[in-house]
Amino acid sequence: MGRSFSIYLDLIRFAAAFLVYLYHSNQRFLSTSEVPFSGFGHSAVVVFFVLSGFVIRHVTDSKEAHWADYVASRIARIFSVTVPAIFLTLLFDTVGRAFAPEIYAHSASDQVLARVVLSLLLLNEVWLLSVMSFSNLPFWSICVEFWYYAAFALVIFLPRRVGWVAAALLALALGPKFILLAPIWWAGVLLYRWRMPPWLGRRSALAMVGFSLTGFWLFHALKIDRWGCLWLKAALGQDVAQYLGFANYVVGDYLLTLLVCLNFAGMRALLAGSGGWLIALERPIRQVAGCTFTLYLLHLPLFLMWSAIVRGNPAQPWYWLTVTALVFASVVLVSRQTEAHRYRLRGWLLALFARRGVMAA
Repeated sequence: MGRSFSIYLDLIRFAAAFLVYLYHSNQRFLSTSEVPFSGFGHSAVVVFFVLSGFVIRHVTDSKEAHWADYVASRIARIFSVTVPAIFLTLLFDTVGRAFAPEIYAHSASDQVLARVVLSLLLLNEVWLLSVMSFSNLPFWSICVEFWYYAAFALVIFLPRRVGWVAAALLALALGPKFILLAPIWWAGVLLYRWRMPPWLGRRSALAMVGFSLTGFWLFHALKIDRWGCLWLKAALGQDVAQYLGFANYVVGDYLLTLLVCLNFAGMRALLAGSGGWLIALERPIRQVAGCTFTLYLLHLPLFLMWSAIVRGNPAQPWYWLTVTALVFASVVLVSRQTEAHRYRLRGWLLALFARRGVMAA
């Protein structure tokens, strides 16, 4: 992966997380007017899925060729943030409810032990389950994505036939939501292996990027995501569709996946021989991207808590801006700890593997 394109993906990663924040902060108790660019929250999650598949294929192709490296890195990356996020969500919700319980009308607070255990095991979305990790609604996507990491490891590190059979059995054990959303994640894996033929040239790459951006705008202007969701619910029946959770949007998500892949493919070709402007901005982009996972996993509990504590006037923009500033300041503080623990946990796991005779590449 080229340096400029890597920086571009980090920029997209942060932008997607910020769009998810805008989506969840578009609450009338915080702002009486609609927050700009707040209608792209679910689409940003689709971007995350494609980006995740692409990056995972890259790391196994470049620096995590041994299963021990891969397992240590993935466990450290996920659990260094998810475990603190689970317990911090409990803390933030407790504080927020003490100030303004009405803000938490749609947040789960019962079955504490069950929610904590399922969240720690990342099993919130298995089969007919759809268990919120308290107020942390975005947690659902990590509970799906983590198991794609596991399935990919089976395919890559086991003998080919055994790996595919094991991945298929894992998919069956996890249920229909994982199966329906899997093509989105695996599209990123396939995209990494694809290269634009040289004869297509720069104009074709520009056309791909332009088409992807235009398509993204039309996708939302025409409300294709809502149409696809209604069509799927009608086709499956409400009794079945209610168990699919966010997978109900999968029809529109497939189209959006194609647009994201077009954008990534076109930008990779365009940045192959240029992108100096991105390199000039590398440091700030890398810095904000380093907080992205923590931002994504903690923004909603933090947003609710700070909204409850500040309790400003939603008719004034200062309330939203103050809450947003407090959320991002909190994310920076938490991310410094989670990122530090990530590398410590990875080192500890690799040392454990080494003691057991597993030599990482």
